[in-house]
Amino acid sequence: MNNFFLALKTSFGFLSTIPVGITMEGLDELVKRSYLQTFAGVVLGIMIGVFAYITETVLPDQISAVLIMAFIYYLTGLNHLDGLADFGDGATAHGSLEKKIKALKDVALGIGGVGYAVLTLLALYASISALQAEAIFFSDNAAFILAVSLLVAEIGAKQAMLTVAAFGKPIHEGLGSMVINSTTFPRYVVSFILGAVASVLAFGTIGAIGYIASIVTAFVILNVSNRHFKGVNGDCVGTSNEIARVIVLIVITLVIIASNNGYGGVVWTLL
Repeated sequence: MNNFFLALKTSFGFLSTIPVGITMEGLDELVKRSYLQTFAGVVLGIMIGVFAYITETVLPDQISAVLIMAFIYYLTGLNHLDGLADFGDGATAHGSLEKKIKALKDVALGIGGVGYAVLTLLALYASISALQAEAIFFSDNAAFILAVSLLVAEIGAKQAMLTVAAFGKPIHEGLGSMVINSTTFPRYVVSFILGAVASVLAFGTIGAIGYIASIVTAFVILNVSNRHFKGVNGDCVGTSNEIARVIVLIVITLVIIASNNGYGGVVWTLL
């Protein structure tokens, strides 16, 4: 039981800025219980959702969107965004496999990394803004729709990381390879079911659609990583977190638009 709580505490230390501490012993216990990363995603998503609900209720949409973004990174940290930037440097590097991996692992930030990070942040702002605009026509409580959408997005982001880890092959030793090697298929299935149940409870069929979108996103990133690097590392895993969050919000927005325009009969039937 002590090992379980150590792993639980480490999941928040690993995936957020919450000052609970993190040790190698805790990481060892966490990778044996991958589903706890999904559980942490649920808790972090609830916190983000509550913050979004409050800001959306009392502030103009544009200000609320910026504050939500700020809170997301205040709570979850910038490690995954840094991984996305490194991924961008590696993916845009020209030349041999060795040069691409060198750019991926280089601590210096290149234009490829800047481009990937900036575009993702812009996409996050645009997806939140679009969701705010459409939620008004979808429900009398638009703030709640935004909150549960952000919850599903955070669950999906964490499950996307586990998807890349479960189906990826490490390209070098490190913390990333430790997570990748320890995310076995049975452990992945448990986390997948937990994330799916949480997403459906949060937002019904729309939550399920958003959750599936995060898994598809992870496999796309895995394919890109394999083409460029012949495998994955921690940066590739972190990249899936950042991109999946945005894709989930975009997909949820598109489903809501379809419903608002009268094309959501199938969705409503399933709800």
